Amino acid sequence: MDLFNKLSNRGPLGQHQKMAHGYFTFPKLEGEISNRMVFRGKEHLIWSLNNYLGLANHPEVRKADADGAAQYGLALPMGARMMSGNSNHHEQLEKNLAEFVKREDAFLLNFGYQGMVSIIDTLVSRHDVIVYDAESHACIIDGVRLHQGKRYVYTHNDMDSLEKQLERATKLIEGTEGGILVITEGVFGMSGAQGNLKGVVELKKKFDFRLLVDDAHGFGTMGPTGAGTDELQGVQDGVDVYFGTFAKSMAGIGAFVAATEDVTNFLRYNMRSQTFAKSLPMPMVVGLLKRLELLRNNPELKDNLWKIVRALQSGLRERGFNIGITSSPVTPVLLSGTLTEATNIVMDLRENYSIFCSIVTYPVVPKGVIMLRLIPSAIHTLADVEETLNAYSEVAEKLKSGYYESKSPVEMNA
Repeated sequence: MDLFNKLSNRGPLGQHQKMAHGYFTFPKLEGEISNRMVFRGKEHLIWSLNNYLGLANHPEVRKADADGAAQYGLALPMGARMMSGNSNHHEQLEKNLAEFVKREDAFLLNFGYQGMVSIIDTLVSRHDVIVYDAESHACIIDGVRLHQGKRYVYTHNDMDSLEKQLERATKLIEGTEGGILVITEGVFGMSGAQGNLKGVVELKKKFDFRLLVDDAHGFGTMGPTGAGTDELQGVQDGVDVYFGTFAKSMAGIGAFVAATEDVTNFLRYNMRSQTFAKSLPMPMVVGLLKRLELLRNNPELKDNLWKIVRALQSGLRERGFNIGITSSPVTPVLLSGTLTEATNIVMDLRENYSIFCSIVTYPVVPKGVIMLRLIPSAIHTLADVEETLNAYSEVAEKLKSGYYESKSPVEMNA
């Protein structure tokens, strides 16, 4: 059979490519990064950007980015960090990050997704066992898939389930040179729920394992200083390897991993995704130094974010919406309906209410569930929240009446 024969299937999302491309998938948001941007020639209120602290268009960030590009260009440094791509700025950023998240050392990574996959691949050998949360992000799942040893999954945030899997893992490595790596998230990006880091760390009293936490959505948003979900839960000492990205609160590109000097040096010299990849460009690193400075020294950024989060989430709950068990800025609005209804709801919001948010359907959520995922930020306003609440109330009534079931996407867009 020709290898390419299977491509006609296109996969769960690709099968809708003709109708979805450019609208539901691969949409183009134009203009300055803000709470309002242009979609298909019309201004929309945007709830789908992970610009939590509003740093993407902060004047000091824009200046640092521009100055960095003017001084260094986009090519410097040339080569991988280990060979010829290191600089004082890269090392300073690592030092500042380590201090902020209260670890001995940190190591910069070119990308978040690639970084997590590579961390897992580097930390474990075929003798080791991985135990991970069932709702882990795709980057964790893909990292686990690379593992040549045994892996067990525990029910999402269920400490009894984790304990059972740790018992299995402990028996499996008895008499071998293997160890156990537990992996979870600080904030789960779809539900907004916090990982039960405190519960996981408590199990260290009964089992011998190391803990890796992906805190992509928690870094900069959670904890008294914004240092992460482990800071909020008071378990920084129990998290052995802390992972954060720059694509969310820092409004940039890249990621970092923080741990003891021994662990970070091991990763520094053994992560193939970094050893064989070009270093982060100097303008991005210079800009990230400014972003981290603002994050650390301007608590009002996080305060503004949480003012909007509280207003949005409390408003949704008061109006009877199901937003699950989120305890983070991530705000999922869960409705019941078909894929057709989901499609029409999003088109109605965009075409008639000028509200742009992300839609999540099966297979990411169960069949019959529609998730409208809202990402509040520090640059949203209370007026934005009220406008959105009013629109969602009207949309919910339309859904209840069967309005969306009776319309085709063409009619909705007429």
